[in-house]
This record gives sequence, structure tokens and C-alpha cells, in this order.
Amino acid sequence: MSNDTIGSIQGEALAALLHEHRHFSPSEAFAKSANAQPSIYEEAAQDPVAWWAKEAEHLKWEKRWDTTLEWDLPFAKWFVGGKLNAAVNCVDRHVEEGRGDKVAYYWVGEPEGEHRVITYRDLLAMVSQAAHALEELGVTAGERVAIYMPMIPEAVVAMLACARIGAPHSVVFGGFSSEALAGRIQDADARVIITADGQFRRGTALPLKPQVDAALETCPNVRSVLVVRRTGGEVNWVEGRDVWWHDLVDRQSTTHTPEAFDAEHPLYIMYTSGTTARPKGILHTTAGYLVHTATTHRYIFDLKPESDIFWTAADIGWVTGHSYIVYGPLVNGSTSVMYEGTPDAGGKDRWWKIVEEYKVSILYTAPTTIRTLMKWGESYPASHDLSSLRLLGSVGEPINPEAWMWYRKYIGRDNCPIVDTWWQTETGGIMITPLPGITSTKPGAAMRAFPGIDADVVDDHGDSVPNGAGGYLVIRKPWPGMLRGIWGDPERYRDTYWSRFPGMYFAGDGAKRDEDGDIWLLGRVDDVMNISGHRISTTEIEHALVGYPAVAEAAVVGASDPITGQAIVAFVTVKGEQAKSEEDGSQLVSDLRDHVATTIGPIAKPRQIILTPELPKTRSGKIMRRLLRDVAEHRELGDVTTLLDPTVVKMIDENLKAHPGTEE
Repeated sequence: MSNDTIGSIQGEALAALLHEHRHFSPSEAFAKSANAQPSIYEEAAQDPVAWWAKEAEHLKWEKRWDTTLEWDLPFAKWFVGGKLNAAVNCVDRHVEEGRGDKVAYYWVGEPEGEHRVITYRDLLAMVSQAAHALEELGVTAGERVAIYMPMIPEAVVAMLACARIGAPHSVVFGGFSSEALAGRIQDADARVIITADGQFRRGTALPLKPQVDAALETCPNVRSVLVVRRTGGEVNWVEGRDVWWHDLVDRQSTTHTPEAFDAEHPLYIMYTSGTTARPKGILHTTAGYLVHTATTHRYIFDLKPESDIFWTAADIGWVTGHSYIVYGPLVNGSTSVMYEGTPDAGGKDRWWKIVEEYKVSILYTAPTTIRTLMKWGESYPASHDLSSLRLLGSVGEPINPEAWMWYRKYIGRDNCPIVDTWWQTETGGIMITPLPGITSTKPGAAMRAFPGIDADVVDDHGDSVPNGAGGYLVIRKPWPGMLRGIWGDPERYRDTYWSRFPGMYFAGDGAKRDEDGDIWLLGRVDDVMNISGHRISTTEIEHALVGYPAVAEAAVVGASDPITGQAIVAFVTVKGEQAKSEEDGSQLVSDLRDHVATTIGPIAKPRQIILTPELPKTRSGKIMRRLLRDVAEHRELGDVTTLLDPTVVKMIDENLKAHPGTEE
């Protein structure tokens, strides 16, 4: 991909957007914040290593480090020689410093009326008991533990108990199939699994334990399965292997003496899904990761631990949950909401009930979810008191400007700055973002690198592109939260992330600098299509489609075409009853194709637009474009077990076959 490749992407469309939407200056309310120190950018740029060392002083160290950074490209070690315990930093020290009665989590179950309040003192007791239980099961420092659980407090407790005894955890999202679970257990060589009998999803109790049983048919090294009773459903039981949480954990002592571990001791392995290769086990270690997540959480969300109620609306099965439900917020001693269910469990205003009841002040969620909320309409948030909100965040994928503006207007009531954040499983924590009170914001732009992060946009040769041009997003210098490798495969780590541009980290995202030098994410480079020799971003076309008044959501993929090489296929959901009849739908499809051509250019006009009531999404809210590519290519569908509603893809496939007239 050359400068022309992405450089032309979002040219006229971006210019029109910036003309239409003004820049939002830093809020005066945030300008007075202790976090609002413009000089931190300059200070961090002068000596990033020293700046991160200063931030590391916020942690509790058993032994202070000797060397802040050892860099043997591409392998980094941060805070070398230091010793600490992750669980102590998340829990014990807050109790020791007199904050034991502070609420750590307001947990909200999917069934309405089900909730728990867990203080830091409660959490310490629970983590201590679980640590003793794991030790009784023979778990020792360095041994991996797999966690396959719903969004319940015991999931957080399990993670922290592992960290407390130095056993790296590998959390596997509770929607993955038994085959996917088995592959991850085998790769990490986990010997103990922590799970639940089931989980609630849209009012239905779905089993989890049977998936574990099926996975373990090919995992002979697993010796113990610790099971939380969540739904009360009947489960298959293997004597000598399976143990109930309430039988083992609840009888343990509520005090536990922790051990300090090396700063580079493995904290967890998180697997990223692969469509053409086996999943990659992303390894994160203790000190650098804790420093990065806590620092970004504190600055980016303008955290006020004494008063804020922080809600990351995600699942701990993904890195967003690890970093901004568990480790970052707990290190900072903040109070979080943890919600088990879907946004519409119990009604399409369920989220706004939670915000109103718990006085949530900071909400952090994905653009896909925001667009779903948009589709349902503003009447749902309007019926609740959302005045407690003071800051909104976006995570997971580039947010289209229309969703950004809706989020600001109808959720933030034009009174909340939006921090649109870019980062990855591999980066550990947020890398590019506005800072409230310091930087301006633009609808859809991630803006600039976080202090201490050296991000750049480069061309094919690794040279920085000028303002107004696009290319590849890279990180030029090591950072504390960076992955330390791919579990068991250092060469794959080197080849995957460090070979495209020597000396620079590149994980596959395209980006553009606007005329002000601010960064706009364009999505995955492999989501850039080659249409008759022209390179076009799927993200840009999605933005154009969602910019049309009738459209709620859109997903765009490339499909093979004998004439153009690749053709653009768009899947679109509309607001309300915008296309009641087939005639209305045909007209809307025609209008949308013309709209894209006008907004971007005739070359970007979709060959095919499929109108569908829903898009296939994972339970964390991400659109499964891989499955849409299968539909567009008329291939046999891949694994659909991670979808929120597996029937959606079949419905889309049938739609495509029933309405070939949408193709041109």
C-alpha cells in the first residue's frame, strides 16, 4: 500500500466532515482537572522512559527496579529487577490504606433485580480464599490456569487469585466453542480450568460446563475443573476432576500471604482469533502492563477515584475487560459497574436504567454498540436521567462521525467530552486518544498518541507521511504495556509484528493524518480492497453508508470479482421501518449506492447492498466481517458459536439469495 493507496482515502469525505462538524475544544470543567497538564506531552516526549518511570511510582513495589528499560529489539523488559504482586496492587493496598469499605464493583446480573455490591475488603477476602483453593488444587507459580466464565464477580476473583500466586491466567471468552477452547488450553498447556455451570443471555440460561467437558476430551493434561454455580442447571460431573467453587473456595481462609514476583513475571496470555492460522497467545507481564493500564485509565478518563462510577461495557474475555474492568480501575482504587447481560436484556433501555440507578459518570463502550443504540432510537436514553455522565469513551474499532455525534448529543447531552481510543490486545493499553481538558476532539478522530507513546503513520518505505496523507500506523519505540511475545513462539512474534518495517511495531492498521496532523484510524490494512487497481478502505465506505439518514449500521467486505478483481459488498440495517416494502428497499439500495458514489467517488459504489434487520455480532459487540465475507463469496460458513445470535448469518444468506436484484 503506497502513499496513494491510503493517502486518497477519506480525502473529500474527510474534508466535508470537518467542514460540517466543528472541532470541540477542551471543556473548561476538565481544564481545571489535575490531569489537565499540557506539559506532560512535552515532558514525556523529551524522555519517555523517565516519564514512565515516574508513573510507575504509583504502584506498590516490594523491591524497586534497578533499570527502567532493557530493549533488545523486538524484546523489551521494563522495570528490571523490581518485584511486586499484581493482586496486592489491585486490592490489598487499598484495604491497608483505609479504603476497605470503598465499593470496588456494583455487579448487575442480567435477570433484573439481581445485583451485588462488593467492597475492596470483600474482594480481598474472596481473592484470598480463591488463592488458597488454587494452591490446594496444586497450582504453583508459572503454571497456567484457563478461565472460561460469564461476567460474574467470580471471574474477576479468579483472575486476581491467579495473579496473587503467580499463575498466568488465560481467559477464554464464554462464547467460544469447545474446539476453540480446547485449542487455547492446549497451546497454553493449562492444567486447571475455572468455569461455571452456565450463563444468562437474553433471559435464557445457556450452559458452559458442557463446552468444557467436550474440550477436555482432547486435553488430557487438565487435572481439575473448578465450577461456579450460576444458573443451577444440571451438569455432567467427573469425580476426581470436577470441584464446585462453593465446596472448595468458600471453606478457605479469608487471609492469604502474597508473594512478590519479578516485574517481568507473566501475568496473562490472551489469544487473538486467527482466520488463516492458529490463534496467537499474546503474552503480557506484570509491572509494565499494570503501569500502562493504570496510567492511561487515570489520565484518559480524568479519573476521580473518590467520586467516579466507571463503567466499561465489555466482557473480561477480551482485552478491554482485562485492562479497563479489572487491572486499570482496581490499581487506581476506583469504583466500577460490571454488567452481565446484553444491552436489551429486560428492555432496550436497560443500559440507561443502570446509568441512572448507579449514577455512572464515565461510560466506555464500542462503536458497534453505539450504532445499535442509535438504531433503537433516542427515546430510550431520553426517558432516563443521565445527568451523572461526565465523560464518554469509545473502543474497539474506528467510530464513524455520525455515531460520535449521536453519542455526544443523546447520551452525553452535549455536555460530555468523548475520548475515542485506539489500542489492541497486543498493546495492552490505550495508545492513541484525546485527553480531556488538554486536547480538542473531532468526530471520528482518535487525535494523537498518548504521552510516552511514539506513534507514526508511514508509507511503504517506513517514512513518515505528511499531513493530509495516509499509510500504515506504527509504533516506533517500546512502551510498558507492550506484549512480550507470542506464547511459545518468539519467531512468530518477530515475523508478525516487527518484520514489515524494521525497528517498528506494525500490527496491520491503516491510518491517516489530517491537515492538522491528527490521526484518523482506517481499520485493518487487510480491510482495504483493491477495486480495479484502486485501493479503498471498507471503513470509509461504512462511514459513508452510516452517514445516510435512514441507515443505522453498515458492514462492508470485499468479494472476488472476475472483472474488477474485488467488488464491494455492503450489509446495511436501517432505522425503524424505513424500508417497509420490497419496492422501498430497492429504492433505498439505489439511493445508497448513489450516496456512496457522491460521498467518496464512483469507484466506491457497492456492487451489492444487502438490507438486513441485524448484523452478525459477537457478544462483545464486534461485527463478524469474516462471516460476511463467507456470505459474499458464497462459501460454507465458518464457526458461528461466538455470535450473539447465530441465526443472523443464515438470515442474511437467505436474504442475499432471495434478492439478487440488489446486485449491479
